[in-house]
Amino acid sequence: MTPEIVILAMIAAFLGLRLYSVLGRRAEHEEEPIQGRFEGRQGQPGAPRVPAPKTDGKAEAKGDERGRVGQPQRLREMPLAPPSVERGLAEISSADRRFDAYAFLEGARSAYRLILESFWKGDKDELRALCDGDVYDSFAAAIDARAAAGETMDNRLIRIEDVAIVSAGAENGLARITLRFRADIAAVTRDAEGHVIAGSLDDAIEAVDVWTFSRQLNSSGPDWLLDETDAG
Repeated sequence: MTPEIVILAMIAAFLGLRLYSVLGRRAEHEEEPIQGRFEGRQGQPGAPRVPAPKTDGKAEAKGDERGRVGQPQRLREMPLAPPSVERGLAEISSADRRFDAYAFLEGARSAYRLILESFWKGDKDELRALCDGDVYDSFAAAIDARAAAGETMDNRLIRIEDVAIVSAGAENGLARITLRFRADIAAVTRDAEGHVIAGSLDDAIEAVDVWTFSRQLNSSGPDWLLDETDAG
C-alpha cells in the first residue's frame, strides 16, 4: 500500500467520523417530542398552573345569607318578586322543604289552562279535583245555568302572556299564593243550534285573572287547590 493511499484513507475516516457526530446528534434531537403551546405539565415542579375561575365573594355571601333564612333556591330565578312576596315564599319553604317556587309557577300555568278548559267544556269532575268547595260550587252553578239555557262555550286559550306572584304566605298550617295571569283568549258562545251568539274565534281578547291557590302544609299530597278567583 502506497503512502498516498494511506493518507487518503485516513482523511476519509476522519470526515466520516465528523459527519456521523453532526447527523447523529441532530437525529437524536428530532426524535424528542416537542411540547406544544397547549400541552402543559400539570403537577410537575415549575410547570405553569391553570388559574381557577374567579368567584365574587360578595355574591357567595349573599347566597349563603339567603339560604340561612330558608329562601327557596329557585327564587333567585324570579328577580322581580317584591320583598313581601319573597318573605311569604320563605315562610312556605320553611314549613315545607319540598316547596319549589319555580316548579309551583310552572304547575300554576298548567292548572290555569286545565281549569279554564274544564269550565268551558262543563267537566265538573275535573273541576272538583282542582278547586276547593266554594270555587267548585261557583263553577258548577255557572255550568248548570249555561246548560239550562242551551248554550255552550267554544273558547280557546291562545297563550298565557305572563304569570306573576302577587302575594304569598303561610298561616295556621295553610299556605296560600295569589297569582295574576295575563292571557289571550278567543271566546265564543253558541246557542242550542250551534249558532254564535257572542264573541269570535278570530279576535282574541286579553284576560286578566287573579287566582289564589292553597295547600294544607301537613298534607302528604303535593296538590294545590284553587280557592279564590277574581278579575284583575
